[in-house]
Amino acid sequence: MNIQVKEENGFRYIESGTEGETLMLLHGLFGALSNFEGIIKRFSGPYNVVVPILPIYEMPIFEVSVMGLVDFVTRFVEYKGYDRVHVLGNSLGGHIALLYVLAHPERIGSVTLTGSSGLFESAFGTAFPKRGDYEYIKRKTGDTFYDPAVATKELVDEVFGIVNDRNKAIRVVATAKSAVRHNLGDKLHKIKAPTLLIWGKQDAVTPPFVAEKFHELIGHSRLHFLDKCGHAPMMEKPDDFNNILDAFLKEVIEERVEA
Repeated sequence: MNIQVKEENGFRYIESGTEGETLMLLHGLFGALSNFEGIIKRFSGPYNVVVPILPIYEMPIFEVSVMGLVDFVTRFVEYKGYDRVHVLGNSLGGHIALLYVLAHPERIGSVTLTGSSGLFESAFGTAFPKRGDYEYIKRKTGDTFYDPAVATKELVDEVFGIVNDRNKAIRVVATAKSAVRHNLGDKLHKIKAPTLLIWGKQDAVTPPFVAEKFHELIGHSRLHFLDKCGHAPMMEKPDDFNNILDAFLKEVIEERVEA
């Protein structure tokens, strides 16, 4: 995917710059811009699609936390001057999205979560990080998906590189531990924005019962399960994912205009 990454005022991000409301995508711990390729291509016409690159590996170690990343997103939105955003988060990105929504409800048009942490997640477990073992990383990356073939060599190489970089690995572990500490079970009822949940039926990291609990706790939420799909539905079932998201965003915007 050939997308120009902009660098301004300490932020690295991509932005379609097209007309329409802003759709902000937040990636996970091992997220890459390629994870959102299908969404970027589909929605860059009717929406201003923006992906801030979260500084998970660049933050000073004493600042590494989920809330540190929420603060980063807050500063980014303020810097860009977005009045309202439709925020979409996958995995850790969903967790960051939820915390941002709770802190700044006035800036939110809608929320979309897919494989989000915040209630329960089971990632690499106690064995992570297992440095130097490429086959292990390949298998664990493949386990993220229903079809392990979705984990391309490029993606496996990227994860392997992160795990084998001591500074990055330390930050991954610190961020993951921070996420576990910031369980949102007692706060989700405060979210009033229209919320869409798109989940893989075979998600082994944030299993289906997690989606059902999000649905139970967040009012104005709707839940869609995608079969033969793991932790990253926007990658594994891009057409189904984008069709559901498209209908949801159109409905939310139309209802607000009519109101």
